[in-house]
Amino acid sequence: MFSFSASEVRRGATTESEAPMSQVDFQMFDADNHYYEATDAFTRYQDPKMAKRCVQWATIDGRLRLLVGGRVCRFIPNPAFDPVARPGALDAYFRGQMAGEDIREAFGDLDPISPAYRQPAARIELMNEQNIEGCFLFPTLGVGLEEALLGDPEAAHATFEAFNRWVLDDWGYAYENRIFGAPYLNLQIPARAEAEVERALANRARVVVMRSGPVRGPGIYRSPGDRVYDRLWARLAEAGTLVAFHSGDSGYHRYAQDWGGNPEMEAFRYDPFRAAISGHRPIHDTIAALICHGVFNRHPALRVATIESGSDWVPALARTLKKSYAQMPSAFGGADPLEQLREHVWVSPYYEDDLPALRDTIGAERILFGSDYPHAEGLADPSAFVHDLAGFSTPEIRLIMRDNARQLAGLP
Repeated sequence: MFSFSASEVRRGATTESEAPMSQVDFQMFDADNHYYEATDAFTRYQDPKMAKRCVQWATIDGRLRLLVGGRVCRFIPNPAFDPVARPGALDAYFRGQMAGEDIREAFGDLDPISPAYRQPAARIELMNEQNIEGCFLFPTLGVGLEEALLGDPEAAHATFEAFNRWVLDDWGYAYENRIFGAPYLNLQIPARAEAEVERALANRARVVVMRSGPVRGPGIYRSPGDRVYDRLWARLAEAGTLVAFHSGDSGYHRYAQDWGGNPEMEAFRYDPFRAAISGHRPIHDTIAALICHGVFNRHPALRVATIESGSDWVPALARTLKKSYAQMPSAFGGADPLEQLREHVWVSPYYEDDLPALRDTIGAERILFGSDYPHAEGLADPSAFVHDLAGFSTPEIRLIMRDNARQLAGLP
């Protein structure tokens, strides 16, 4: 997923005296891969009677546009994805090596969509070429629609239930035990969310995905740590299914409205103030909520990963938790919140983050390599991630590039 507002805070890569491995001599596991949704991804299994409340396609002023809840969705300006940006087209921008004053020009030439972005067999062939054994596979458009449907919880659940059936159809949840497609969870109506978890587990889902932020809707103001979700967390923990929080439209841009800004998230439109006040807040606050509201105390087997949400927030949250526990340990049920962070949360950082600082905070055992392939803001060559692991030992690199994610996927 790409959004200036969510990713502007990405900083330049750090340097260390120790050189990283020049190449990866083992098969990798990429914790952040994506497909580009087919045009019927949300409509194939959608109840036609719900179309106006859910997702529709329309031609407006000669352009194919996506309508969500009856309004044009601006999360992705090119929701049909054909043609599409080349993988890694914005790499130099995110490394601070070029300005993005004209971001559309920075994208460069667009390419016809590759079969590997929409067909699992073709993706396996590409993964073989990339030396990738397995991957967690996430939506591109799907992580940006929930906010537009908040006012109609029934439509929101119907939309993602239909979407998850499409994911199962086109990608599967464990294709050849190598591509692990993630069904999307919306938590507005707990019983509907629980039922969707049961469908996911019945179809061997190894990972589920949701957006960061509180659970909101008409009269709904909840933390994901609310006890109303305990049955859901218990089932995912019991099954050993990973819960991935992936960046998307978290709804945090609504806070910009309090300062006179535009609350709507629109990719490629940059507002420095909005970027400054949102940035990593959604994932920081979500993980804080899970810890402070006792989810990991009540569900000690639950495993969570943060995907494409950076890692600069991790040391800051760790400092806050350490101080809070020292001041009032009883507020955490006597369980050290910093240790909960280190035990239950895996982090897939931006490759240009301060990776040694992340290792020092949670350990190499909790870091996941994620390339964001094939997105423009990701890596054209996923294995190039290793070049940003300067200062890491060879065993640590293997953990990050392979073993940690394989263990989360339940591979032997």
